[in-house]
Amino acid sequence: MAGRIKDEDVALVRERSPIADVVGEYLQLRNAGGGSLKGLCPFHDEKTPSFNVTPARNLWYCFGCGEGGDVISFIQKIEHLSFVEAVEHLARAAGIQLRYEQGGYVPRNEQGQRQRLVDAHRVAAEFYAEQLLSPEAQAGRRFLVERGFTRADAEHFGVGYAPASWNALLSHLRAKGFTDQEIVLAGLASQGRRGPYDRFRGRLVWPVRDLSGDVVGFGARKLDPEDTGPKYLNTPETPLFKKSSLLYGLDLAKKEIARQRQAVIVEGYTDVMACHLAGVTTAVATCGTSFGEEHLKILRRLLLGRSEFGGEVIFTFDGDQAGRNAALRAFAEEHGFASETFVAVQPDGLDPCDLRVQRGDAAVRDLIAAKQPLYEFMIRSKFEGYNLDTPEGRLAALDAAAPIVASIRNAGVRRLYGVSLDRWLGIMDEEFVHRRIQEHMRRARGRRVPPKPATAAPAPRYDLRDPVVQRERLALKLAVQHPLLCSGFDHLDADMFTVEQHRDVFHLIQKAGGTQSVQDPALWAGQLRETARNEAQRTFLTQLAVEPIEIYGELDEYRAQEIISTIRIHSINRQITNLKSRLSRLDPVADAEEYQRIFTELMTAEQQKRMMRERFGGAM
Repeated sequence: MAGRIKDEDVALVRERSPIADVVGEYLQLRNAGGGSLKGLCPFHDEKTPSFNVTPARNLWYCFGCGEGGDVISFIQKIEHLSFVEAVEHLARAAGIQLRYEQGGYVPRNEQGQRQRLVDAHRVAAEFYAEQLLSPEAQAGRRFLVERGFTRADAEHFGVGYAPASWNALLSHLRAKGFTDQEIVLAGLASQGRRGPYDRFRGRLVWPVRDLSGDVVGFGARKLDPEDTGPKYLNTPETPLFKKSSLLYGLDLAKKEIARQRQAVIVEGYTDVMACHLAGVTTAVATCGTSFGEEHLKILRRLLLGRSEFGGEVIFTFDGDQAGRNAALRAFAEEHGFASETFVAVQPDGLDPCDLRVQRGDAAVRDLIAAKQPLYEFMIRSKFEGYNLDTPEGRLAALDAAAPIVASIRNAGVRRLYGVSLDRWLGIMDEEFVHRRIQEHMRRARGRRVPPKPATAAPAPRYDLRDPVVQRERLALKLAVQHPLLCSGFDHLDADMFTVEQHRDVFHLIQKAGGTQSVQDPALWAGQLRETARNEAQRTFLTQLAVEPIEIYGELDEYRAQEIISTIRIHSINRQITNLKSRLSRLDPVADAEEYQRIFTELMTAEQQKRMMRERFGGAM
C-alpha cells in the first residue's frame, strides 16, 4: 500500500479545485447573494434549493439534510470514494502529480481502486476507438454511415469497435499493467471456466461517461446477424457503472440542459447522436434500463427544480404500442414531475435517428417542438377502445381518464384538465365532469392507509428561534467568515456564550490563535474544520462558514465589533440580573459586608454596560 498523501499535496488539490466548478459538474448553481451559490441538493430529494456553496471558503453545506464539507468531502460523498480516492480524482482533473509519505510517486498498481478502474476504462475507450479504423470494423463503419454519421461524428461521441477476438482488449489491458482481477471487476471482461475473456466482441461500442466526464462503462450493439447474443449489451453493474443513475450523453448535454432548462429523453445511443447533431443538444438516454427516480433526481438538479425555476423533461416515444407502453412506464416512474413533463411522439414509428436519415435535421427539431404534456398524452390514451359517439362510450372513457386527472396535485391544473377532458370527450357539462373527478379523488383517499400518529418529539436542544442563540451564532459566523473584522472577538470569554456548541467553537478559535492570527481569511474556515475534534463539530463549523450573514446595512469593522459586543453586553446583563437576585436575598444590616461587596460588583457591571452603550451609540 502507498503511504498517506503528503499534506502539502492535499492542500494543493484543494487550492486548484474551485468548489463552484467541481460542484457545478453535478448540479446547476445560481447566485444566492453575499458571495454564495445555491442549488438542489444531490444528497436528498428536494424541490426548493437549500444546498449552499461558498467559493471564497471552498465549502458547501445543505441546510435541508445537514451534509457539508469541503471540495474533497463533496467528491467523496457524491462518487462514494474514500478520502485518498477523492484526492486522486481531483488531482487527476487538476493535473497534479501526488506524492506519498513513503517517498516518490505512487506506483500505478498502488493507486486507489476506483482510479484504477477509471484508468482501465479510459484505455479501453482509446483501444476501441482505434479499432474502429481497422479493416475488421468495416461492418461497424457501414452501420454508422447508413445512419448518417461521419467519422468526425464517431470521434466526437467516442464510438469504437470491439474486435471479435476473445481476448483482444484483455491482452491490451494486461500489457498496460492492469490485472485480470481489475479488468473483470471493471466489467470489461467476463470470468469463464478457463479464465477471463472480453465481454464485448464484434460490436460497435459507445463509452458511457459520468457527470465528471470519466468513462465508467460501455453500451455495445451487435453487427453480425448470426450473433445469438442480445442486440444491445451493456456493462454489468460494477463499482463504477450504476445504470439506474447514469444517462448516456449527459456529460455532453449537462450545460445545455441547465441553460435551456430542458432535457430530452430518447431510447438509444444513436438517437442521442442524431438529436445532438440535429441541434437538440439536451438529449440523453438511459443505459439498458427504464427511466427511473434516480435519473429524475439528476435531471432535477441540473434543471434547478420545478417550483421556482421551470424546466421541462421531454420523452420521445415511437407511435406504436411499445412506445405507448414506454410512456405509461414513464408516467408511473415520473409522476412527481409530470406537470412539466412532455411527450414527443412520431406517429409513423420513426425514432430520432431514422427520422434524421429520412427527413433531415429539421424533422428532429420539429418532433421535439411538437411535444404535448404528459398528462394530456396519458388522458387521451385512455380513450382508446371506447366509442365516443355514444353516451355510454363517453361515460366509460370519462371514468377511465378521470383517475389521471384526479391524481394531479395542483388544484388549478387539475381544474383546467377537467375542462379539457370535458371538451375532448364532447360531454359539454364541465360540472358533471368535475364531480366525477372528485368522486375518484375521494375513492383514492379512501384507499390510502391512514398515517400513524406522530410521536412527540423531544424538545430541541439547539433552538434557532431563540434570540440568544441567534445573537451568539451571528458573532461566531463573523469570526469564521470575516476574521479580520473581528479583533474584539478574541477578548471575549467562553462563559459569555450560553450554548455549549458555541463555547466549543470559541475554544477552537482561541486554540487556533484567535481571529487576529489569521493570515489568509479564505483558508481560515478550512483550518478550523481540520482541527475540529469530531464530525459533529466539523459539520457545525461548516454551517457557520457558509450560512449567510443577515444584517441591516453594510458589514464593516465597526458593525462587526458592534455585533460582537452584544455578546459581552448580554453577558453583563445576565451578571446584573444574578447580582440583583443575590442582593434581594441578603439583609443589608445582618449581611452588611457581603451585601456591600455584591453591591460594588453590581455598580461596576452597570458602569461597564453604560460605557459599551455609549461606545456604540445606544444601539444595544
